[in-house]
Amino acid sequence: MSNKAKIKVIKKNEVKVTQEPQMVETQPKREAARAVVSTVTNWVSDFQTRKRDETKAAFERFLTPNPRPSES
Repeated sequence: MSNKAKIKVIKKNEVKVTQEPQMVETQPKREAARAVVSTVTNWVSDFQTRKRDETKAAFERFLTPNPRPSES
């Protein structure tokens, strides 16, 4: 038996010319971080405003005196 490993030769076809990847303009890290912080800050303020409005409406509903027919 032969102990030699078989070698498979793969011939290259014509060398293909590939296009150079285009550079994508990205924001600097600071600007990207500022945009994220701004977005999250807006979300938090919207959430707080909504909660305050809901709480105010609940207090007004439960704390306003409702005249009962027997009391008037």
